Amino acid sequence: MNTFDKKKTTTLITGRALLLGVLLIPINVYWMTLVEVKYYSLDGSCLPLFIQPIFIMFVCVVANVLLKRIAPRRMLQQGELLTVYIMVAISCTFAGHDTMQNMFGSIAHPFRFATEENEWKTLFFQYLPTWLTVSDPQSLQGFYEGEAKFYTNHNLTVWVKPLLFWGLFFLIMMFMMLCINTLVRKRWAEQEKLAYPIIQLPLHLSEAGGSSLLNNRMMWAGFSIAVAIGMINGIHYLFPQFPEIPYIKRTAVFQNIFTERPWSAIRGTRISVYPFAVGLAFFLPLDLSFSCWFFFVVRLAEYVIAAALGTRYFPALNEQAYGAWVALFILAIWVTRRHLKEVFKKALGFKSSLDDTNEPMSYRAALMGILGSLIALGIFANIAGMALWIASIFFGIYFLLSFAITRVRAELGTPHEIYFVNPHDMLAMVGGTRRFDPSSLTIMSLFYWFNRGYRNHPMPNQIEAFKLAESTGMGNRRLWIAMLIAIVIGIIATFWANLDITFRNGAVAKAGGFKGWVGRESFGRLQRWLHNPSEPNAVGISFMGIGALLTFVMMYMRMTFLWWPFHPAGYALAISFAMDYFWFAFFVAWFLKLMILRHGGLRLHRRVAPLFLGLILGDYVIGSIWAIIGPVSGLRTYKIFI
Repeated sequence: MNTFDKKKTTTLITGRALLLGVLLIPINVYWMTLVEVKYYSLDGSCLPLFIQPIFIMFVCVVANVLLKRIAPRRMLQQGELLTVYIMVAISCTFAGHDTMQNMFGSIAHPFRFATEENEWKTLFFQYLPTWLTVSDPQSLQGFYEGEAKFYTNHNLTVWVKPLLFWGLFFLIMMFMMLCINTLVRKRWAEQEKLAYPIIQLPLHLSEAGGSSLLNNRMMWAGFSIAVAIGMINGIHYLFPQFPEIPYIKRTAVFQNIFTERPWSAIRGTRISVYPFAVGLAFFLPLDLSFSCWFFFVVRLAEYVIAAALGTRYFPALNEQAYGAWVALFILAIWVTRRHLKEVFKKALGFKSSLDDTNEPMSYRAALMGILGSLIALGIFANIAGMALWIASIFFGIYFLLSFAITRVRAELGTPHEIYFVNPHDMLAMVGGTRRFDPSSLTIMSLFYWFNRGYRNHPMPNQIEAFKLAESTGMGNRRLWIAMLIAIVIGIIATFWANLDITFRNGAVAKAGGFKGWVGRESFGRLQRWLHNPSEPNAVGISFMGIGALLTFVMMYMRMTFLWWPFHPAGYALAISFAMDYFWFAFFVAWFLKLMILRHGGLRLHRRVAPLFLGLILGDYVIGSIWAIIGPVSGLRTYKIFI
């Protein structure tokens, strides 16, 4: 067998891999929902590299090593391991914090919490579509108070219609993201050869069926450090008299230092050294990791200046972030422009330098899919009650942000916890809510659940899956089918897990992690919009322009001068709250990597890289073990994050 044939057999997507992925998706989704909704004990979907899929892959790899001794022919090969990992990871994009968990906290909220004081019933109930919401009092009582069974004819009848339509809606969005990723995959993966730092751990963990990384002593050193920290702090969480290792999680060291104005503005700043965050940041480019923590420190300085001057609007971080992310989108389109031109030529039947035979779908099919999806989303929103011109702008901004986030993840791999940078707030700031009719504002608020934050955004995970396929020869079209299967099974499993767990425990009773505040944010803000319509915010638009200008200037300087140390994505991430948790861990990783490269060069860097992979893997494994112990024992246990 030649080398190519051998590689093909080890990276093939097989039927047993698809079956294993399908079987593991409901398990993963239920586990994720249980620990995040009921126990709030593992924020696995808040991180760019999801915790649960890595743990499941680790278990498969350990089982693989055992099979190697007992029945080597039955071992899962690299392509099979990655297929399972990708399918499980795709399911997390539905089950996580910022997608369908939020949906369940939104579509029933107004009917449960409307009062005479908030006047929701008279303000906007007439604009809420019955086919997208749940208003039945009996079913809502079980949903919010718990101690009830979802599996009754009455509850099934009440919930099936809205879930069917929301599932179709989200399926259309997922398909459109797959089409967009198809258009840019070759450029970003094969031509620009972007780094894709997030895939490093699953890629190395799957090599040689898992035995390659597991035989590396440096990896086990990092793994042991992270596991030891997680064990000690986990025991301390349950038994406070047991000593802990400090500064691993968020610690407000400035609380008793900066007590007077203007320095009191930063007294809540926390320092944390999450092992997994140090590991992830180590694989970022030095200029990005430096820019992330540097601009976070600049942000703290802005807080102090604002407190000293007593200004009301400055530093307007959300508005700066609007401009920065719009600028990142424009830059991403600009660097991909020649490729996109060839894509359009190929799709329209003209002579092109591109070959799309190995793409997930043909470029023509992808463009038709994007167009059809946009039309379908516009019809959906219009039937729900949103004006077509508003829906066009709304989804345009949403996919603009999605594209920018995906480019940043592919190039840099950094966390993208973008809060309050969304179509709703951008439209309200730039256009003013007075320009929008009440029905459109209501539907815009009903859509808030899938763009409040972007921590488990589906689109970056899709492009990373295609990069894994390109790196190992799995085949994009086979993988595309596996991803579609994972999307459908993942949506259904997420609906089931959320309803089962919430009816058992109650959204406002035992389910401590349930996203009740999503509904309060959505409809409380809608109440303010309808009571006090606003004009365009000129000051906010100015800060948005400043954010965009700074991003463009930094990119120009970076492309013109080799000595320029600042990366524009670091600025965008630091001002949109991505670095609140990670800034000090990024500083530690940046300093360590700088010293390693300066004194040992690339040779030492390659030698110690498994140590940092071990930090990620060990932290994820011990965090997952605590997240199993918690539900089994009925206790809330230690979280490795937040």
